[in-house]
Parts: sequence; C-alpha cells; structure tokens
Amino acid sequence: MRQRTTRTAFAALAAMIALVASACGTASTSATRDDDVIKIGAWHPLTGPLASFGIPEKAGVDAYFKSVNARGGVNDRTIDWIVKDNASDPQQTVQIARRLVDQDGVVAIVATNGTAQTQATFPFVLEQKKVPILNPLGGDASWYEEPRDGLFGLQTLYEDQAAALGEWVVRDGAKKVLVVHSDPTAFVNVSKVIGPAARKTDPSVDVDRLKVKFGTTDYSPVISKVRAARPDAVVMILAAAEAATYLKEAKLQGLDTPTYGYAPVAAQSTLTLAGKAAEGVKAVQLVKSPHDDDPAIKEFRKSMAKYEPDQPADFITLWGWEAAKAFVEVAETIKGPVTSASLTRAFEKADAVDTGVGPVLSFSGEQHLGTRDVQKLVARNGRWESQGDFFTPPKRD
Repeated sequence: MRQRTTRTAFAALAAMIALVASACGTASTSATRDDDVIKIGAWHPLTGPLASFGIPEKAGVDAYFKSVNARGGVNDRTIDWIVKDNASDPQQTVQIARRLVDQDGVVAIVATNGTAQTQATFPFVLEQKKVPILNPLGGDASWYEEPRDGLFGLQTLYEDQAAALGEWVVRDGAKKVLVVHSDPTAFVNVSKVIGPAARKTDPSVDVDRLKVKFGTTDYSPVISKVRAARPDAVVMILAAAEAATYLKEAKLQGLDTPTYGYAPVAAQSTLTLAGKAAEGVKAVQLVKSPHDDDPAIKEFRKSMAKYEPDQPADFITLWGWEAAKAFVEVAETIKGPVTSASLTRAFEKADAVDTGVGPVLSFSGEQHLGTRDVQKLVARNGRWESQGDFFTPPKRD
C-alpha cells in the first residue's frame, strides 16, 4: 500500500513538473524571440583574396537591414542577420551552413556570397534541412534551369550579360567584333555567348575571340593583336584590373576602338586604375549607377553614410543593398510566423518586386531567377553613368 501511494505521489509530481515545463515553454524567451525576430544567416569572404568583394557586399546588406530595424523592422519583427567568414572556401562554407542552421536556428540564408561556396551547401541546406537560400550573390545557369526547392536568385547570369553585350554592339553599328577574354573556363564560356547573340540581331556580323592568360600584366602584345584584327568593337570579358590594363595599353598605343564590358568590368576599380583611358567605355551592370540622382539611389547613399561610413557607396555595396531590400519586400507580405516554409511560399508568389536600384523582380513556382535584365552604363569623367532603363537581352540558344 505504501509503495502504491509513493508511486501515485511520484506520478502526480511528474505530471505537475510536465505542466509547469509546458507552461514555461509557451512563454519562453525562444518563443518570444521567434515572434519578434527574423533570424537569417549568410557567409561572406571577410578574409582572404576575395575579401575586397565580401567586406563591401556585407556592408551594403548590413546598411539596409540596419535601416529597416531602425524604423521598426519587418512587420514589427527585428532582422537578426548572422554573418560568418568563409574565406571563399567551400568546405568551410558547409561547416558554417551547419552552424547557422543547427545551432543558430536561422530560417533562411539571405544575400550570401560565392557560387562554388554556396553550391556546396545545397545538399544540406536545401535538400536535407529545407532552409531556403534567397538572393545569393553568385550563381550559374544550372541553378535555375530546373527550379530547386527553396533557391531564389536576383543576379542576372553572366551568360545573359554576354547576350546583352552581343546585341548592344551590333545595334551600335559594329560589323566586326572581337571578344578579348581571360583563359579560365568561366570566362571562356561567357565569351562564347556573344557571337550567337550578336548574330540574332544581325546574321552577317563577324565575331571572333582572343584568349588572354589570366593574370597577364603586359597587354602590349594583346593590343597589337587587336590592332591587327581591325574590329569595329571590342568586348572585354576580363577582371576589373585586367580590363584597366587593357584600356591603358590601348590608349598608349593610340587604339580607339569602341570598348564594352560585362558587370565585373563595370566597377569603380576599373575607372580608378585606368584613369582617363576608361573614358567612354560602355558596360552592363546588375544595378543602376550608385551616382544616379533617383530617390532609391539617394536612399542607398544616405544609408551607407549613416550605417556603414567606412565603406564607399559603390556597385559592390549596392549589390548587397539590393539583395537585402528584395528580401524585405517579400518578407513583408507574410501574414503570420516567418518560417522557412512561409518564406519559400512568399517567394513563389512574389511578382513585380521593385527595389528601385535594380530590375523589377518576378518569381513563381516555375521561375526562381527573378530577372535576366541588365543596365547599360557609360564611363564619363571618372564615373559610371546609367543609360536609359534596364533591358532584357535576347534569349540564349
């Protein structure tokens, strides 16, 4: 009898403990945090050879999220953007992804950096944990040819940038085009798109390619070959530093062939390194010029000056700003808890998302890349100036 009474007492005590624990759980700080905070994560190269991209991109994202939190957050929820340094290493990135999802409890990866690095996390983040990756900086065509659950991007692919250049040079009247490109496969693949795109506009146009070893610092032999080819226009598929070296050598040798470039060429560093040799160069970009006078760009410059004054308001910070702003525009449409699932559903229905600094974005269940559009720019007096509106390049074969 005593044993039975003891068991009954223990059972009652256990039930009471469970009830108290349940009540405490409902009002716990983690439950409050889930209601009041949107916890998201990212990785950026904050050290190593690509830190010159990672640091300013992070600053652009930070500036926008800080400005949103200052005005009350997203539907009264504060954004907690947790960023870790991956030094551009895919293996480190996978470990970072595990910490962000399993330990930090993020509901999404937002505005992260790196193509190979982000792709390495797909099996764990997208497939195993069902955590969406939203507005990554980087990517290639294979990411979006078939929609991947939870992956949504806003960066116009390099191949589409090349298609835009092929059309642009022909519409400017070029009949003979030379593409000067670096030798790594990524540059070669982009360079191959220009010819077919140009011939869609004018089947008679002649497009040839000139391969240059990556890291070349002496462009005098390259300019000699360009001069011998006698093109009407040159398209540069080069890194910014090499594009600047090309332009300086071309000016030195008196070569004034009209020159075009894709988004990596349209960087402030190109103008800084090339100086007056860059005057008149044309290029396409993912966003408007950070020197434009429209209200959205002014908001960007003001926010950078207030929240990230140590970083310039340039293209790289603007890429980050756009990715953050697009995320907020979509997240604000969510009624109820902001979860991995609700964010994925919101992006699948996000149509006509207008950040004001980049192309209007449209997503759907079948279309996870929000845009193919690019902005035309021209270099004048040490600045890139926007030319007209965003436009859609011809479809690639």
